[in-house]
Amino acid sequence: MTWLVTGGAGYIGAHVVDAMRTAGESVVVLDDLTTGEAERIDGVPLVVGSTLDRSLVEQTIRGHDVDGIVHLAAKKQVAESVERPLFYYEQNVEGLRRLLEAATATGVASFVFSSSAAVYGAPDGDQVSEDIDCRPVNPYGETKLVGERLVSAVATASGLRYASLRYFNVAGSAAPVLADRGNSNLVPMVFERLSAGLPPLIFGADYPTPDGTCIRDFVHVSDIASAHVAAAHALAEGRISALTANIGNGSGVSVREMVETIREVTGTAQDAWAEPLVVAGRPGDPPRVVASAARIRAELGWQARWTVQDMVASAWEGWRGGPPSRPPRADGGSKPR
Repeated sequence: MTWLVTGGAGYIGAHVVDAMRTAGESVVVLDDLTTGEAERIDGVPLVVGSTLDRSLVEQTIRGHDVDGIVHLAAKKQVAESVERPLFYYEQNVEGLRRLLEAATATGVASFVFSSSAAVYGAPDGDQVSEDIDCRPVNPYGETKLVGERLVSAVATASGLRYASLRYFNVAGSAAPVLADRGNSNLVPMVFERLSAGLPPLIFGADYPTPDGTCIRDFVHVSDIASAHVAAAHALAEGRISALTANIGNGSGVSVREMVETIREVTGTAQDAWAEPLVVAGRPGDPPRVVASAARIRAELGWQARWTVQDMVASAWEGWRGGPPSRPPRADGGSKPR
């Protein structure tokens, strides 16, 4: 069976591609390379383009005898989505619509959709189950919820088998070449600041949480990838036909706690200059979002394996294997080793 992975040259996408190949699946990648990196998927057929280009997508599906699609290509920055909602709806919703048009026109049977915990908004309770009302608080989350509903509606009309996987906060790396080089996720954002000799930033410390900072469920990117493999196999084998499930650890870590773990791993825990600096909170950030992972465990036998310490340590190894140098601190002080 051949799977088309959209966004497969991105941080999460490349891990999914690697995991699927390790599991013996044939893979082709569609990526416009705006944030993806071709070297992450060396040896995998790469089609450079967007899901907005339906003719290219259809040509790729037919040309590679694609049987299933894993759709990860999307824009994902919450603050940017607040500033550019039309752009996010174009990329995340219209891009998905055209992809589904191509999929149904070519007889694709299985579809794995990359969704997000952002569909929940600011839920109450210690853990979030898939059955609660979804009330996204930013355009990014809205586009993911619309995407889930679109996939479900198309499946009802066409018989497409699907799984919508709601990621919580992704971190870590399976190998340096696959590491997160961006600056939109918490862990690489802190690495970038520390490597430049600057204090990490905490966006808001007045949330209704024990230490005032947001609480999130962090999950290793390798666990995210293994969940995709489990879903893809279950769809291809006909064991499931429709699934919406969280991917998370089921435990919460505050942003301040995560920053302190990063300081420990990077050797800056005792450095006064590396004490985090609290700045204004970002629009659209809910106080607490932690997964219940009971459904995916019951349906697919999947559960997260890696700890927060594992995530940070592997991410730091990947970061150090990335950009070779960082500017020293202006005062000449030391920076992370």
